[in-house]
Amino acid sequence: MRYIFTFLLLLSIYSFGKSPKYYSDRHLDMIYRKVSKSSDIDDKALRKTFYYYKKYKIRSSLSRDYLAIADYTKVFNTKRLYIIRLSDGRVYRYKIAHGLRSGAKGGRVWRSSNEKDSFMTPYGFFKVGSKEGLTFKKRYNYLPIIGLEQSNRKVGMSPKVGGRDIVLHTAWYVNSGGRSLGCFAIRPIDRREVFKKLRDALLYSYTGK
Repeated sequence: MRYIFTFLLLLSIYSFGKSPKYYSDRHLDMIYRKVSKSSDIDDKALRKTFYYYKKYKIRSSLSRDYLAIADYTKVFNTKRLYIIRLSDGRVYRYKIAHGLRSGAKGGRVWRSSNEKDSFMTPYGFFKVGSKEGLTFKKRYNYLPIIGLEQSNRKVGMSPKVGGRDIVLHTAWYVNSGGRSLGCFAIRPIDRREVFKKLRDALLYSYTGK
């Protein structure tokens, strides 16, 4: 009996420490082809996102279930936040605002920047955090954002350490095509669905670069 207990204890410790089981590259390639044929996501953005995900999913501890592309080359009303379910390639779409100095209200992004105080949409690959909070001033629900590349590694960091304070948050102005100060802003009505899917997920902010 003692040996059985020891075996089960060791098994539980080993299982607890294991990384989540990711889909194979072969499966991900199949999902990429399916999404490419069935959606209007920019193919350059889609191809780069799947390539990045396959290469860095383990190193960055990315979600095994979903990844997302904010395709800012499209206008606001096209619901340009695409969330892809990696099990079967189903695509969910939501409205997402762009930065105040990146383009006109209700339009598309013409300029983007990862610089602090630019009030533009940041670009590149990000990881969405898992711990939900409320913004200090306007009490928006948010998830943190972490920049994964050299060009955006300070995006999402506190301004106290020289970074740019960017999050994924809800905002009422998104309903009418309004703009953020650079944050990834979605409609409050979409919060539950989007936040549930995007915890720890890869997010590609594609602005045509």
